[in-house]
Amino acid sequence: MNKISSNANRFSGVLLHPSSLPNEYLNGGFGQESRDWLKLLAENGIKVWQFLPLSPTDSTGSPYSSPSSFAINPHFLDVKDLVRDGFLTFDQSIKLPGFGFKDKNLSDRFEISELRSRKLGQALRESWNKQSLKIHSEFTNWFNKQFWIEDHALFMLIRYEHNQLPWWEWPSNFSSYNKSDLTAYKNQKKELLLEQYLLQWHLSRQWSLLRKLAKELGVLLFGDLPFYVSRDSADVWSNRSLFSVLSNGEIYQQSGVPPDYFSQTGQLWGNPVYRWRRHQFSKYRWWKSRFAKQFEQVDLLRIDHFRAFNALWKVPGKDNTAQNGFWAPSPGLKLLALLKKKHGGKLPLVAEDLGVITKQVENLRDYFNFPGMKILQFAFDGNLDNPYLPQNIKDYKSVVYTGTHDNPTTKSWWEGLNDDTRSKVLEMSKGNQEEPSWKLIDIGLSTKACLFIAPIQDILCLDNRARFNTPGTVGSNWTWRIDKIDDWLKESISRYGDLARNYGRDSHDIYTLIRS
Repeated sequence: MNKISSNANRFSGVLLHPSSLPNEYLNGGFGQESRDWLKLLAENGIKVWQFLPLSPTDSTGSPYSSPSSFAINPHFLDVKDLVRDGFLTFDQSIKLPGFGFKDKNLSDRFEISELRSRKLGQALRESWNKQSLKIHSEFTNWFNKQFWIEDHALFMLIRYEHNQLPWWEWPSNFSSYNKSDLTAYKNQKKELLLEQYLLQWHLSRQWSLLRKLAKELGVLLFGDLPFYVSRDSADVWSNRSLFSVLSNGEIYQQSGVPPDYFSQTGQLWGNPVYRWRRHQFSKYRWWKSRFAKQFEQVDLLRIDHFRAFNALWKVPGKDNTAQNGFWAPSPGLKLLALLKKKHGGKLPLVAEDLGVITKQVENLRDYFNFPGMKILQFAFDGNLDNPYLPQNIKDYKSVVYTGTHDNPTTKSWWEGLNDDTRSKVLEMSKGNQEEPSWKLIDIGLSTKACLFIAPIQDILCLDNRARFNTPGTVGSNWTWRIDKIDDWLKESISRYGDLARNYGRDSHDIYTLIRS
């Protein structure tokens, strides 16, 4: 792995999901709030905007268990921009569910957002015939390039018409993916399917404009991709031969991780594992398409659970714990080499390599020169060999975080530390920062890593009331948002940018991060 040199480019970034940006509706999206956010980063020399998967979420709001690997979350579609561009009227926009909601922690936000998306799709379809031939041609050209869009639209519509039941509980003519029955259904439901198509087309248009703006401003877009896909997804329903599910939808091998220090029974995730021979037979066509879609949207991509590219933990489908699983090899070397070749010899990935990682996983990561992740909240356990300790982060090709979306905010993390651990943190913070969050940010910026990322919650010194996700819990995750882009936020970002410059993280050549 590359070591730091005296003239190496180093950068800073912020972790903030678009849903947490302010908006007149229930969550942020791809409109003015995202444009303002990008400009705020650029004005302060912050070169990277990291976010979570942009895909639709499950019913808990999690983007890591999506009904589609290729679609974008329709909750992000900006209504004001649709009105501005003539796709909706103002009267249509203010009648949409969720307009004017001020409660940022609504427990039923997901249900209201889903209703809003359906009503928005209906409004777009009702206005469609009023659009110009040029617009219709643009849509048709886009549609013909989206091999996944019809399966996605069918999946979402059939699921809605069957009370959100998982696909294996649908009537057999639908659950079996019977092509003749689905063709008849498509002919019957053309207008309702068009609503799904239009939602995805507009999302693609709006995100493309944001990506263009980001490039003009010199801000790199840093996305996220789960290794596995959800069992209840259009991907598995329409391609079940690629996954460990039977024809009736029963899962016979599921994903997870083995028992360890943190869990005596391991973690059971419930996603089907891949049938690698089928993927090999198709020359990894599905994987190639999946990555191609991601790189249409982002410049840099984090791979969640990267270690599964080397080996994955397979658990019998009927088990309720991960104890009886076993390690099975993955064709990661061959697959990543094919992906790198397809993308012109460049594969700008970051490996989520946290937890217990074997030498083989490290070798795979280093063979492709992927940066790994270092989490400062994991560093201060008293072990001098801890790889997350700042003095042990010697690889330039690393991405350092105070914490991730799955960690407590640094303020709450600090409140839970004992005096001895706090002393260790204080000894390493060389700056004059008073707040615990900024002490950890100061430490992270001072490391040799090519990129340091701070979650927005730490920049704002917020406690766990602003925590985005607590693993293993449901009901209150994925809902936090910023009230507005106000002076407090602007001053905090300015402070972060100034501190990053003090540590030499102000190189203009951000694209060095994605050239190797």
